[in-house]
Amino acid sequence: MIKIGMLIGDRYEILEKIGTGGMSDVYKAKDHKLNRFVAVKVLKQEFSENANFVSKFQVEAQAAAGLMHPNIVNVYDVGEEGGIHYIVMELVEGITLKKYIEKKARLSVKEAISIAIQVSMGIAAAHGNHIIHRDIKPQNIIISKEGKVKVTDFGIAKAATSNTITSNVMGSVHYTSPEQARGGYSDEKSDIYSLGITMFEMLTGRLPFNGDTTVAIAIKHIQEELPSPREYVSEIPISVEQIVYKCCQKSPDRRYQSMDELIVDLKQSLLNPDEDFVKVVDPDEEASTRMITDRDMVQIKRQTDRRDSMDEAMRLNRNADYYHEQYEDEDEDEDRDIDEEEYYEDNDDYDPKMEKITTLLAVVAALLIGGIVIFMVGNAFGMFRFGEQNEENNQEETVDTVEMIEVAGKPLDEAKRELIEMGLTPEIEYEVSDAYEEGIVIRASEAAGTMVEKNKNIVLTVAQGSNGVVVPNVKGKSQSEAVSILEKEGFSVTVSENYSSEVESGHVISQSPEAETTAPEGVAITIWVSLGEEDAKVKVPNLIGMTEMDAMVVLHENGLEVGTVSQTINEDVSLTDKVCYQSYSVDTYVDKGTVIDLKVSIGPTEVTYKFTEGITAPTEDPDYQAGMSVSVVLIATDGTQLLSTQTSSFPISTNYSGIKSSTGVVQFTFTVTTPATTTTNPDTGETMTVEGTSTEKIVTRVVTFTAE
Repeated sequence: MIKIGMLIGDRYEILEKIGTGGMSDVYKAKDHKLNRFVAVKVLKQEFSENANFVSKFQVEAQAAAGLMHPNIVNVYDVGEEGGIHYIVMELVEGITLKKYIEKKARLSVKEAISIAIQVSMGIAAAHGNHIIHRDIKPQNIIISKEGKVKVTDFGIAKAATSNTITSNVMGSVHYTSPEQARGGYSDEKSDIYSLGITMFEMLTGRLPFNGDTTVAIAIKHIQEELPSPREYVSEIPISVEQIVYKCCQKSPDRRYQSMDELIVDLKQSLLNPDEDFVKVVDPDEEASTRMITDRDMVQIKRQTDRRDSMDEAMRLNRNADYYHEQYEDEDEDEDRDIDEEEYYEDNDDYDPKMEKITTLLAVVAALLIGGIVIFMVGNAFGMFRFGEQNEENNQEETVDTVEMIEVAGKPLDEAKRELIEMGLTPEIEYEVSDAYEEGIVIRASEAAGTMVEKNKNIVLTVAQGSNGVVVPNVKGKSQSEAVSILEKEGFSVTVSENYSSEVESGHVISQSPEAETTAPEGVAITIWVSLGEEDAKVKVPNLIGMTEMDAMVVLHENGLEVGTVSQTINEDVSLTDKVCYQSYSVDTYVDKGTVIDLKVSIGPTEVTYKFTEGITAPTEDPDYQAGMSVSVVLIATDGTQLLSTQTSSFPISTNYSGIKSSTGVVQFTFTVTTPATTTTNPDTGETMTVEGTSTEKIVTRVVTFTAE
């Protein structure tokens, strides 16, 4: 049995229970090996001895364990110890998309598309690992406090093979695909359908299909056309409407064939929302609305009854409340009081009365057993203290800690750098000391080896050689005024920025060393300047080097608006067709909704040249004689041949323009012939004639062209 404070796997300390589901409980725990907080899902004790439940619990772990992606709640570890079966996963603070939609009634088009893109990326990563989620719905999508969207609960996921997957499991019926409703058929395109229904809900604040029973809703998924989201929200762009339509086609072959295809259209809709670029094929007979058969009805009823049974409800784990109220079970209560005799009276193999009696007895027995178990466990842990509320547990925030290092005896700059890298904030005070050289850390406010919260201020006491200079008080002053005062006293100033709801933006929140203490003349005084309230500011991301489409998506994800997008010349070839300018500097803080102008490079400036100087004779070679026949070739540095001629008359006039290189080469080729010579032997009087020789000469001359 899991108890608060116990250690499992020799590393995970159980801190508190933060959620419960049909077949498992979820605890917040501390991983002492990696010094971080995690969520630990534990199979309930009453099921841990049942091989069937253990097997299903392990299937969930295996389905998700291989997935590591920023848009998926990652699984870190799986184990079993003393009969306790557990899965260790990422601890995420945030709310489900379902709750977010309820709070806002409906989402703006840009926000809905941004969320859909992140969800698609997470699902695409799963599909890339041959994992199909099969239960995509807003309750299984979490938006963290940082705005990151994550897909969770692969509880009914299965690995895809080359063959079609069939299963008796239906996901939540409001989001289930027609093929799942008919008989449990599931592939990647089933997740695309469920995401389409989720997008419909984000955009309109309502579900497309509702009914009194799960059977009725499943039939609507099979038979009824999807209503237009623009009927409920007229400002939804046509491209977004068509994306939802294509996701929710009745036939899987008519939908997007992969998440990557969907992501391309979602990004395009941010750029050109009013363009009708989505290609939706008209459904054929297979995809069109058709009457449901008796066989289909029996399959649907059996699917939903299996899901409604106690065994199946426990198997699905119904969106375990992983992280306090953020992971509360969002599944709607679905009535199952439909008159089965009306639908199945012609089916000889089906006895609705007997099944109703069997189902009723199973539910009653399950409720009795569940009530007894809950009462016994709750009583043992003192949970039934009526009138008491443990709000503190529900609101406790995750605290990230680090182990303090030894800094005494280190130079100040080294100690500061190491603390900042650990996520701690160093503050400096000085003390006259004979035991330490000036600038050496004497001690820190936290002892080495202790665990301290990240971002905590660590006071470093540093040795100074003399009494020093009294540090003036600049708290509350404007940045420029504070810098002026400190520099006047002989100090240098380091400026850091931080949020503050109490200090006006641009004014000093705090300083280090503190006012009225002494510090050596010339040392750096750090001042923290207010950025105003945190919610009002966002950090400008780096867009340089991104495509125009990707930059727009990043701006939307960060709560910023796209302004004017223009084209410009940029000499950096690597930035061609990419963003080369943004109107606000990277990592500066601006108000939410600030408009950022972009410039996209069309490449370097194209300069052309001309050559009109004429080509003179190759007199560089002393063997050249006027009147010789010379082959002349003029070639630009980029390989373009401008001239090729044979002439004996110089200079050659030229008039070339539009040359793309700034220089070129003139090559002269001519032949030098020596005449025959005759000599006479003086003794014999005999004459001898030596034939003349011909030698090919080549002269190369570099020429410079003039810019046009």
